[in-house]
Amino acid sequence: MLSQQDFYAAKLAYEMDAADVWSALQAGEKLLLIDARAEEAFLKETLPGAVSVPHRTMDEASTAHLPKDAVLVSFCDGIGCNASTKGALKLARLGFNVRELQGGLDWWVRDGYATTARAGVAVSCAC
Repeated sequence: MLSQQDFYAAKLAYEMDAADVWSALQAGEKLLLIDARAEEAFLKETLPGAVSVPHRTMDEASTAHLPKDAVLVSFCDGIGCNASTKGALKLARLGFNVRELQGGLDWWVRDGYATTARAGVAVSCAC
């Protein structure tokens, strides 16, 4: 049986919040943001530097251009959307090192980070 400590350690090994992603990017860690939503949603608004790989189209051919030596961070709209989870699972099955952005685009914006459609504001994380 999985202990509580093992559960939370595993959870943190596979999930990131907006502050985690921002800090990792600022530190120069090799992350690639994967927008797992439909292309139409990506074109309206996404995270700076993200690439569009809709979870419905993920397979060996559509992900062949993605780096195997980076952490891929799958995201979607937010808590009411599971495209990031579906994308993370498919990417992991394809052999990538994957994490899921908790809260997706919604919580990214709520935390004050910029998107391709909105300017960010000063962020002070209490994490």
